Amino acid sequence: MDKNNNDNLPNKDGYYGAYGGRYVPDTLYAPLREIEIAFRKYAYNDEFNKELEGLMQDFVGRETPLYYAKRLTEKLGGAKIYLKREDLAHTGAHKINNAVGQILLAKAIGKTRIVAETGAGQHGVATAAVAAHFGMECVVYMGAEDVKRQAPNVRRMELLGAKVAPVENGQKTLKDAVSEAMRDWVTNVDNTYYLLGSALGPHPYPMIVRHFQSCIGREAKKQILIHEGRLPDTIVACVGGGSNSIGIFSGFLGDKSVDLIGVEAGGTSSNLGMHAARFAGGQIGVFQGMKSYLLQDEDGQIADTASISAGLDYASVGPEHAYLRDLKRATYTYIRDEEAYNAFCALSQYEGIIPALESSHAVAHAMKIAPNMDKSRIIIVNLSGRGDKDMGIIENYEKGLK
Repeated sequence: MDKNNNDNLPNKDGYYGAYGGRYVPDTLYAPLREIEIAFRKYAYNDEFNKELEGLMQDFVGRETPLYYAKRLTEKLGGAKIYLKREDLAHTGAHKINNAVGQILLAKAIGKTRIVAETGAGQHGVATAAVAAHFGMECVVYMGAEDVKRQAPNVRRMELLGAKVAPVENGQKTLKDAVSEAMRDWVTNVDNTYYLLGSALGPHPYPMIVRHFQSCIGREAKKQILIHEGRLPDTIVACVGGGSNSIGIFSGFLGDKSVDLIGVEAGGTSSNLGMHAARFAGGQIGVFQGMKSYLLQDEDGQIADTASISAGLDYASVGPEHAYLRDLKRATYTYIRDEEAYNAFCALSQYEGIIPALESSHAVAHAMKIAPNMDKSRIIIVNLSGRGDKDMGIIENYEKGLK
């Protein structure tokens, strides 16, 4: 694999500027160091990468297409919109890229059991799939609320042989699933690998996840040069923890002419507890092993979050995104639930592509800015996943509109 544009970061202590780090109990320090050492040993190892690239091609189905959304572009009447089709990767989202890479690390260091967390269920499905492929035991922690919201993915995980463990603590969503997965890991560290699904958490996870998701940006850059003979003007990607967005951003960090836009979940309002827009309403703090922006109440307690999309419903955001925002290399905005729903319908009806509700936030922002851009301009939207998993949410949302 090629090295990323940002490979000088994080620093040796796991920081991206002021963000990141490794805020964990002593019991987790050794297993995190074990993973970091393994990653640095294998990330650019020829034999490791030969196996990884074989799986990426034959199991994942890479490279994914870069698709010109002609009818949507014509409807909007402005910039050309391309979609990086991560929804066409095996299991239906970008999550499989990181799952394949990390399970190879787990195998390399002799682990036989995998634990993971999931919100929308796509990371859980991807982890269950790779665990089945390698014959490893797999437990996926999922907030009880998300278990209800994402029933199709729960069934898929179970079919793939994983045990889905509903988490009844807290808000019963992604942050609570992360906490439970970490508790399991520290209890069973001798044989267990925690396959974390996003570019967040304690060092070295943000670095590892970015590395394995960087294939998105490398492919998109190569593909747009073939399609258009030049770089895009704008990249748009949704941001929950931040893995799909940092994956595509990484291919263009050194190209200052390319605007990078991350789109958070604006929920239904700007009131605390009604959204998951960390940069719009958050403060810097420490949460689940890292320092970054997070949503807190006036007493410093982690705030509730809300979004039509289970995968963006998280109280904090990956540290590299906070760093890129400070540098003004990337900008961050948010999309309300209603806008995401409208984009979900528009892409389905104009292009015959049903996007995940997470990805619909990015599509919605592209639809907002494209009409005000010249027709010669180019936007790439990272279509991070497909929307079959969200049909129950859409049905319930539409009932509320009646």
